[in-house]
Amino acid sequence: MTTTRRTFLRRAALASGGLLAAPALLAKRNGAWASDQLRVGLIGCRSMGFGDLVNCLKQEGVVCGGLCDVDEEVLNNRAADVERDFGTKPPLYRDFRKMLEDPDLDAVVIGTPDHWHCLATVLACEAGKAVYVEKPVANSIGEAEAMVAATRRNKTIVQVGQQQRSGQMWQEVVAYVQAGSLGPIRRVMVWGNFPYGMGNPRIADTQPPAHLDYAMWLGPAADLPYNANRLHGAWRHTWAFGGGLVTDWGVHLLDVVLWAMGPTIPKKVFAAGGILQSQDRLIETPDTLDVTWDMGSYLLTWSHNAGSSQGQFGKNYGIAFQGTEGTLVVNRQGWEVLGKATGDSQEVLKPHVPGLDADHLPHAADFIQAIRAGRDPICPIEKGRDAAVLAQYAVLAHRSGKTLYPASQPADFSDMPDVHRLVMPAYHHGWALPRG
Repeated sequence: MTTTRRTFLRRAALASGGLLAAPALLAKRNGAWASDQLRVGLIGCRSMGFGDLVNCLKQEGVVCGGLCDVDEEVLNNRAADVERDFGTKPPLYRDFRKMLEDPDLDAVVIGTPDHWHCLATVLACEAGKAVYVEKPVANSIGEAEAMVAATRRNKTIVQVGQQQRSGQMWQEVVAYVQAGSLGPIRRVMVWGNFPYGMGNPRIADTQPPAHLDYAMWLGPAADLPYNANRLHGAWRHTWAFGGGLVTDWGVHLLDVVLWAMGPTIPKKVFAAGGILQSQDRLIETPDTLDVTWDMGSYLLTWSHNAGSSQGQFGKNYGIAFQGTEGTLVVNRQGWEVLGKATGDSQEVLKPHVPGLDADHLPHAADFIQAIRAGRDPICPIEKGRDAAVLAQYAVLAHRSGKTLYPASQPADFSDMPDVHRLVMPAYHHGWALPRG
């Protein structure tokens, strides 16, 4: 019998049996979480991961249980930051597997490049640690599904860094959409135009610096020569490590759409675009891309023009929920509701409500509270999986040049070999792809 993605996910949900029936974390220390210190470590210390860790350390009773990075300079600098700001000198690691062996470590934040998210999360779950993993949860559909399976199999708590879920403004926006004030919604537009989407200038490959364990940085990815302009965030534009703008910024915005409209497997997905401006830059992902997901009751679209800071409704990024009675336009700076256009003007039904863009701290607080209470966090692994998979459909449609039919095709697209190979990526250098 052919297994559709819908059937696959329904079976997975039933098999999970709900939330944490006997949480492994709560068995530790006889459930005395309310009074005990929580020790949280960090895997991948340079950027967002360190910000997430700092927000965890701002919570009462949380201390740094360790730092891990493949770059010794980054590791030492972050250790000094923690000691200066929080008064503790954490243990340092170059291999996160050593960190996970610490029986007193309660949780980890994963701030690595995307291609490491799956392995780090699965091994942390198997070690009985709670996990805060940055978005997108993974760099492929197969990895995202493996992370869901590992979370439920090990009865662990996983929070995904889609922090809008903890933001009051975004909660108000979702409530407004779900209240039906816009009327039936027939189209949702999502866009993100950012200069960094063009990638870095091309420079010569070199030997990696002595302070960087480049082999460990590559991990399960295929060999690529070291290039300084491919690291430090620019890895997002190389397929082995990331998926470009649609899996980076796109995941944040697509998550809000799924939250407001309900998780739906698309009937059809197609994409068009390419590298139309950045041919001389270090980039594999498209600098220009349009994607359409036919969600059944409405059309969902994504567009980006890397290098530009202009976009729909005068915003370089955002979401527009277009209903029969009005259009809600939102980004992190705020939201408003517009009426039907008449001539050159458009009625404002709800004036601009400023946003605070301060969602990271409450999102980290929710993670810590979820650990102590033994409950699901506000953005559990399934929500991260759903947003990442929606973005991956865009990647698959673009890279294969094919139209996809996710609601009626096998979950792993085994009927399309050129797509299937991207759903279940090959791991290298002795690393094995975790299976569901």
